[in-house]
Amino acid sequence: MTAVASTRPSTPSRVLRFAGNALSRVLRLPSHSCDYVVHRRVRIPMRDGVELLADHYEPTTSDPAGTLLVRCPYGRRFPFAVLYAGVYASRGYHVVFQSVRGTFGSGGDFDPMEYEIADGADTVAWLREQRWFTGSFATIGLSYLGFTQWALLMDPPPEMAAAVITVGPHDVSGPRWGTGTFGLNDFLGWSDLVAHQEEPSKLRALVRQVRARRALTRATSALPIGDAGRELLGGGALWWESWMEHPEPDDPFWSNRNLREALDRTEIPVLLIGGWQDLFLEQTLTQYDALRRRGVEVAVTIGSWTHTHIMTKGSPTVMRESLDWLGAHMGGRQINRSPVRIEVNGHGWLELDQWPPAMPERVLYLQPTGRLGDTAPPDTAPATRFTYNPADPTPTIGGRLLSPEGGYRKDAKLAERSDVLCFTGDRLPTDLYVVGTPVMELTHSCDNPHHDLFVRVSEVDAKGVSRNVSDGYRRGTTVSGTVRLELDPTAHRFRAGSRIRVMIAGGSHPRFARNLGTGEPWASGRRVVAATHTVHLGEGGVSRLVLPAGPALPSTD
Repeated sequence: MTAVASTRPSTPSRVLRFAGNALSRVLRLPSHSCDYVVHRRVRIPMRDGVELLADHYEPTTSDPAGTLLVRCPYGRRFPFAVLYAGVYASRGYHVVFQSVRGTFGSGGDFDPMEYEIADGADTVAWLREQRWFTGSFATIGLSYLGFTQWALLMDPPPEMAAAVITVGPHDVSGPRWGTGTFGLNDFLGWSDLVAHQEEPSKLRALVRQVRARRALTRATSALPIGDAGRELLGGGALWWESWMEHPEPDDPFWSNRNLREALDRTEIPVLLIGGWQDLFLEQTLTQYDALRRRGVEVAVTIGSWTHTHIMTKGSPTVMRESLDWLGAHMGGRQINRSPVRIEVNGHGWLELDQWPPAMPERVLYLQPTGRLGDTAPPDTAPATRFTYNPADPTPTIGGRLLSPEGGYRKDAKLAERSDVLCFTGDRLPTDLYVVGTPVMELTHSCDNPHHDLFVRVSEVDAKGVSRNVSDGYRRGTTVSGTVRLELDPTAHRFRAGSRIRVMIAGGSHPRFARNLGTGEPWASGRRVVAATHTVHLGEGGVSRLVLPAGPALPSTD
């Protein structure tokens, strides 16, 4: 088969060319090596007769650097065309930039992640037959574009030479069911965005965008959430109900959205890029660990970024490292980097040989009167309690969200709530570096078997301003006993003079769907029952925070 386009090849528009040149200057990228033309609306046939549209960026050079495949649900224009097509085409790469099924002119219906394994394989079959194909290809892209790369690696094509997967999940067996609950804010907000992203009226699209955050807040505050979500989505995002109806991650419903086997099949060099405040952080580190253990060439870069930072403050690092990785594995150039490159929040970048690095252990105990100390409280120390009320759920402030409200945020208002326990340590005499996965060990009981636990570690700076560092969440905890809760992996410098704070609550809404306290299905439940939590500090057990922390950064030897 050959490429069929509805238009003649065109040179990039002035806007696109200007944006590409400006981006290169701002990001300090290597200079352009050639010009390129664009073959728009190339039709690529799938096995079921559906045709997907793609734009082929053809470099005007007799010695192309290679071929890149990008599969995207968000359209083929700005900003993605600049970030994942023009930049690479102007450096000698053929780029096939494809809209996935049911988006921006591609045939079929969009059902998130459902068709990416088959459609990716069919796209590669088409690619093999193109006269301009360079014989091997690599893949690039972030988020959903990363998932499409893992979908290809479920049955790795022999021509696939490398991948750059940025904040890309390999498993969406229910959004955040891994915590035992549903990532309400992110999934509903993303569904609303995708359902309306092809609004033909630019004015209506702008008005909707302005109103989107307020509308999402109204929807996530209402009960039952299934109906509220449908009211927000209107006639779009028909997957909303089906995803809610399958809470078990091993349900066959998720078979095409669970790509864990790709981690066992991948042999090509993979560069992973993530953020300490990215919603897919744990998956990025799982991918790195699985490939490293198998001896696959893999590197990981993690900055102090949220998901959306990847296209803004993180873009200089992402673009330079992507070009270096592709140049090494497509063009045979040398690459000089450590397997692990991380940004220590509040300090700077650090090169490591492995993750997690060896670190000392720092143990801090929850004390009466809201203290956090180095020694265990006496056996007679009384327990402390709080009540979580689903009718007034503990709010989300910052953290690993997809929305603009995510990331490192001032969270003193959270500490002031009556449904949050707060424990704060003494001022640190010297800098303390926490690099790894903090663990909270709570001796805990609750009068309601239907309850959640949310734990946060924050830094209170010398001026008394508190900001989040690492969170942990779990639903379905035991009624009584010791709960071991792994928090988000982190690399953070607590400055001398600052204090470490621990907060404990019964929810974080709307980041996670609130526990109604009744055991009813969360999507259709209306009735709410409060839950009173007891945290033991001495009498009946102790509770402690275990930090991978020391006065110096981990050794790179």
